[in-house]
Amino acid sequence: MVVSPETCEFDWPAPDFTLPATDGKIYSLSDIKGQNGMLIVFMCNHCPYVLAVLDRIIRDAKELQSMGIGVAAICANDAESHPADSFDNMKKMAEEKGFPFPYLRDESQQIARAYDAVCTPDFFGFNADLGLQYRGRLDASRSSAGPDDLRRDLFEAMKQVAETGQGPRDQVPSMGCSIKWKDTA
Repeated sequence: MVVSPETCEFDWPAPDFTLPATDGKIYSLSDIKGQNGMLIVFMCNHCPYVLAVLDRIIRDAKELQSMGIGVAAICANDAESHPADSFDNMKKMAEEKGFPFPYLRDESQQIARAYDAVCTPDFFGFNADLGLQYRGRLDASRSSAGPDDLRRDLFEAMKQVAETGQGPRDQVPSMGCSIKWKDTA
């Protein structure tokens, strides 16, 4: 099911976390936070919206890291119902694609709920004080990548955050597949 998140609630504080990563390490918020901010990307291995722009996510992450923005991706999908999103498959994807950021597993889905993540990809851009400044899209791509010359909404917003501590007031929500929640019934 295709969904879009709510718009940005400016200065909402980043929830802390401690999660295992595909590189064998455990990361918390303080490990990810950069000097000028932080970007958390909720994503997964199977979503066509993520796969369509994954190379762009990697490109933007590298450039944002050079600006002092810490970056991490989190997969919270239920791996029982979606085996492509298992931790082993996450490890394979991170290695094959050469992720320049930690790819974290939220097995309990508590962190996704704390962030109120709703789709993949879902981007949360924070300033140096860890106040939310961006909750928008990567660019105008959908389930297939748009042209290479699309405006880089996420990159431009996070560049502004790195430089000023404030995100743009006009933001277009991301769109993607819904988080695959565990059946709690």
